[in-house]
Amino acid sequence: MGVVLVYAGLLTAAAGLVSIVRPPRRLGIPTRRRAALVIALGLGVGLVGALLPAPLRRSPENRLIDRFMPEYHFNEVHSVRIKAPPDRIFRALLAVTPDEVRWLRTLFWIRSLPALLLGRAPAGPGNSKPLLAPGRGAGSVRLGEVSDRELLIGLAGPFWKPAGGPRPRIDGPSEFLALDDPAYAKATMGFWLHDEGAGSWRLTTETRVFTPAPSTRRTFAAYWRLIYPGSALLRRTLLAAVKRRAEDAAPSGAPAT
Repeated sequence: MGVVLVYAGLLTAAAGLVSIVRPPRRLGIPTRRRAALVIALGLGVGLVGALLPAPLRRSPENRLIDRFMPEYHFNEVHSVRIKAPPDRIFRALLAVTPDEVRWLRTLFWIRSLPALLLGRAPAGPGNSKPLLAPGRGAGSVRLGEVSDRELLIGLAGPFWKPAGGPRPRIDGPSEFLALDDPAYAKATMGFWLHDEGAGSWRLTTETRVFTPAPSTRRTFAAYWRLIYPGSALLRRTLLAAVKRRAEDAAPSGAPAT
């Protein structure tokens, strides 16, 4: 609901702004005074969406993600059906590079705009190194793996800050579990397979975020609701890249084995 209100408010405000510049008849906003009211209404709706409280959620399952983050405030789940054996799917998952993930660079550029406007140059996603390689980024750690079945990655940091802000040092799963700094949000990104029969498996990814302090939660809620469409698109295109690798051939043209 928060995401819907944020984007409904932004679209409403945009319609009002267009009407102030040059009122189009089709929008039904004939005067600039009404357009100003529409802008105020849109901004108000968006603000309400950004400030909606995020309730604490709990999971009764017993996957890796449930062991490391049984309670969370934000999450998103996406999946894809892949016709390939599980070992090939997981090799594809661990081998996917940024160049294979459609829209990744565009989304990264949009995410980096605040930092660029402030004169900072955030590090790019790179080219050839796999996205899920261990130790790819500061503040991240591989929390656990069940061979060819499940993978869990943990991250922590002030994700809402330009360029992601400074990240804490996390050397292993125990440090991730022990981290309880109100300045950081903790996130887990899990992948697991479910047998759908006839040689097909469903690869699911879930991202969960826990925010330890109310002030951090409010800040992250506004950030999350603003970037959610891009976040969802990124995860869907990541799964699509894994599917292509597992079912067809590697990007180099060699068969995916």
